[in-house]
Amino acid sequence: MTKLEHIGIAVKDMQQSISLFESLLNTPCYKTETVESEQVTTAFFQQGETKIELLANTVTGGVIEKFIDKKGEGIHHLAFAVTDIRAEMLRLKELGFVLLQEEPKKGADNKLVCFLHPTSTNGVLIELCQDID
Repeated sequence: MTKLEHIGIAVKDMQQSISLFESLLNTPCYKTETVESEQVTTAFFQQGETKIELLANTVTGGVIEKFIDKKGEGIHHLAFAVTDIRAEMLRLKELGFVLLQEEPKKGADNKLVCFLHPTSTNGVLIELCQDID
């Protein structure tokens, strides 16, 4: 893992949250995107070398809504940049970490992603992400 790439934050109201984080961080949202496979919309903010990603559902009953119903709005996951996602997935699997998928998938912000189950990471959802060339 090369760095903390972004912190994912689950939100109920994307437009209200974008305004809030633009004020809080004193920087504009530089990108919004819908990730159909995850049924979420995302909004990104750059803070130094790290990004903040807001996540909201695009459908009723989606994963972000379920997360918010259980834990409330707030930090959803930590994402770490990797240079070779498949090699990192294999390394972590061999160490006993539980992967939520066997193959990386296309995520937001032009990344290949894979998530690690929170039961194997002290309750924190971890995302591995690699830039797509």
